[in-house]
Amino acid sequence: MADAGRGIIGTVFPGCPETFQSFQQTEQQWEPVAGGCQRFRDEHQRIHYFREGDIIALPAGVAYWSYNNGEVAVVAITTFDTSSTANQLDRQHREFLLAGRERLVEQGSQIEVRLQQIKGNNLLSGFELDPLAEALGVDRELVRKIQNLDDRRGEIVRVASGLQVLQASWMREQEVPQPEREPRQECQEGRGCQSNLLEVYCTLKITQNIGDPRLADYFNPRAGRITTLNSQKLPILRFVQMSAVRGLLRPNAIRSPHWNVNAHSIVYALRGYSRVQVVGHRGQTVFVGELRQGQLLVVPQYFAMMFQAQRETFEWVSIKTNDNAMVNHFVGKTSALRGMPVEVLMNSYCISREEAMQLKFNRGNELALFTSKIEREAIRTSV
Repeated sequence: MADAGRGIIGTVFPGCPETFQSFQQTEQQWEPVAGGCQRFRDEHQRIHYFREGDIIALPAGVAYWSYNNGEVAVVAITTFDTSSTANQLDRQHREFLLAGRERLVEQGSQIEVRLQQIKGNNLLSGFELDPLAEALGVDRELVRKIQNLDDRRGEIVRVASGLQVLQASWMREQEVPQPEREPRQECQEGRGCQSNLLEVYCTLKITQNIGDPRLADYFNPRAGRITTLNSQKLPILRFVQMSAVRGLLRPNAIRSPHWNVNAHSIVYALRGYSRVQVVGHRGQTVFVGELRQGQLLVVPQYFAMMFQAQRETFEWVSIKTNDNAMVNHFVGKTSALRGMPVEVLMNSYCISREEAMQLKFNRGNELALFTSKIEREAIRTSV
């Protein structure tokens, strides 16, 4: 998820065509221009724009590159699912570079300096020169350059005069809606479905913004808002098997007690801080404390959690290990307690009918986000 800045990201899905083209498809790669010179004509797969609040979903193994074309640094939160069926080796994260060299940044123990050490080379550096040159159809000198053995820049490089690539204008892409179909297996007798599935796969949208307040699924003007993103909204998440939730709590507001029905959750604090409580499935308290900006909390499936913003607004994002994660609430509209008969609550908790009615209905039609007692008393006083 992009937490700050904006830029572009290019993806290379295996088997998909290069749909960004500067010319009509021909066998020639050069076109004549004025003065008898020639200009190279490029083509590549689609480029996507991203901005603050965007979720970017990429299936395992897809090659990609990104570029910061804004005026501020891009800050992104990256999550990998090592237990998915796409990982056939073990539950270890592995990634490799097609260009550049990966560096490991360590903090010095005696002096306050950062030491940069080479951690790994790009994938092409492991091949022998002559076979690789033969395979690529280039000379040995060019192969030496792309293996980056003497390049000390690392995996993030600075583009001196700006990146010049084929891309649609920002405004045009925002204005024209992109039709999207879900990757369903629909084959008719006598007709193959492989090409249709590939076409859908190649045109899947990979980004969706969840920072825009207008996209909120739950909204309480005095408590905050919550926006969910699952495979019903962004079908490519079906391949990734993940979903996301972004929330905002007003000062002192409460995110109601709840648990994840079918997913684990990684909660990352974007701004502000909140007091968080997590309770295990056996009723034991496993965490009580503050979650501050830049910190994350891992909450397993069926573990219940609740948090309350403090003196400032609290914003967070949760990454969940299911493309259609479901949540069950303890209180409020559509909650577990609201769905039970009063008599059941009376006998289960050994309370009076009046107390059971309060337990069941005191939050009225509120859902997921609640105002604090201080806020409710202030509302009553003003009325």
